[in-house]
Parts: sequence; structure tokens; C-alpha cells
Amino acid sequence: MEVANIRRKRDGRITIKAGSKAEALMVSTLMILAVLTMIGFLLFDYSGLELKKAISETGNNLKTMFLEPALTHFSWGEAIYQVGITVGLAFLATVLGAVISIFLALFAATNLSNEWVSKVIRIFVAVIRAVPTVLWVLIFAIAAGLGSEAAIIGMLFHSIAYLVKAYSEVFEEVDEGTLEALRATGSNWWHIVMHGVIPSTLTYLMSWTFLRFEINFSVAVAMGAAAGAGGIGFELFMASGFYFDLREVGMITYAILVVAIILEIISTRLKNRYFPSQ
Repeated sequence: MEVANIRRKRDGRITIKAGSKAEALMVSTLMILAVLTMIGFLLFDYSGLELKKAISETGNNLKTMFLEPALTHFSWGEAIYQVGITVGLAFLATVLGAVISIFLALFAATNLSNEWVSKVIRIFVAVIRAVPTVLWVLIFAIAAGLGSEAAIIGMLFHSIAYLVKAYSEVFEEVDEGTLEALRATGSNWWHIVMHGVIPSTLTYLMSWTFLRFEINFSVAVAMGAAAGAGGIGFELFMASGFYFDLREVGMITYAILVVAIILEIISTRLKNRYFPSQ
């Protein structure tokens, strides 16, 4: 970001003009957001709110949730099974999405495809990406019914839109000299992709795929409750909204956190093992 404009006059003197249009726009945007936030707090309906009591009860709830976690409505075996369902939903949506996205991204990359084809695909995935995942799930639930099928299809749609953008931008970063060298040897489009594009971008493709897998795991937790897809998300919904068992909510939250950390460790180790030099 440009912090100052430096200009040299004809007599050799240098004048420094603080600020720039980009900086002014950023500062004004932050100020507007701060003012709107303050206005929002002032317009809240605080009638009947006892702040001291609310803070005390919130502290007690958090203490019960995170310092006294326990499973009361299902066993550890069932908990592991439900976590496995959630991971499975995320894995299936990610794998299918990654396979489809690679082919679409090849045609969306401006250095590998026709300009109009690239624009059409980019606009299409931008529209899909603009719609929240839960809304896609509810749309497909009309046809497939609430359950894991609607959840996977909805997550798949959003995963494709996300990965096509990420993959295509990675493909566009490939050195143009490499592509020209392959074309000069008489390689066709498919040979250029298989021998020039994919090998040089494989590390980044894996990184984006693992990142989307972690996102899909979080989404699958929410879809377990919103779409009736089952898994640990449904158990979290039941514990918080039906049983109102804060201890069980805390234990499920810890389980989700542990799985997220394990997924991050696995992705890092796989990347370091199979792509250590890239």
C-alpha cells in the first residue's frame, strides 16, 4: 500500500505528500463501518436486560461448557461414529469437487483456454460462490429430501465454485516460457497440461484441496443440523437446542476442535512427505 507520494521538483527539492487515494478510501471505509457499528449498538433494544446478571450467567455457562464437558445422551462409540460420518461427508464432497474442478479450471485459466470460455466459466462459478452453501443444500433438498444426499450435493456445488477459482489462478501462474517451449516441440494441449502445468502446480493444488477439505468439515458440522445430514453436527444441535445440555455441547465442541487439528497435521505431513522440495 502506498503510504506517501514523493515528488521531485525541478530545483532538486523533494516534497513528500502524506496519504494516497487508496489509503484515504481504506480509512474512510473503516470509519464508516465503525460509525455504523456504534449506531447499531445504540439502536438495540436493551429493555429488560440486566447487564451484571447476563455477564454472570454467561460466565457460568461457559464454565459448565468448557470446564465440565461430558457425554450424557450417547456413548463414546456413537460419538466417534458420528464424527466419522461428518468427516466422510466432507471427504466425499471435497474429492468429487476437486476432480471436477481441475477440468473446469483448465478451461477457466486464461493462458490455457479461449477467452470467452474462460469468462463464461468464471461468471458461472462466481454466481454459485455467491450463494451460501446452506441455501444450495436447501435447494437440492427439495428434490432429494433432507439428508446426506442434499448436503453432499450442496457442499459439492460450493466446493467446485471455490476450487475452480483457486485452481485456475494457480494455472495462470505457470511460467509462460515453459508453455511456449512445450508448444515449440509440437506438444498438443493435453501434453502441455500433463507435462507442464500439473507437475509444476501440484503442491498448490494439494494445498488448496486440503484447505477446502477443512472448510467442508466445518460446513458438514453445520449441515448435520440444518439439512438433517446426521453426524456430529446433528448431535450438537440436539444437545444445544433440544436437551440444552451445556456439558455435552462442550464435549462435542472439543471433539470438533481435535478433529480439525488432526486434519491440519495430516495435511501438513502429507505435503512435507510427498512434495518436500516444492
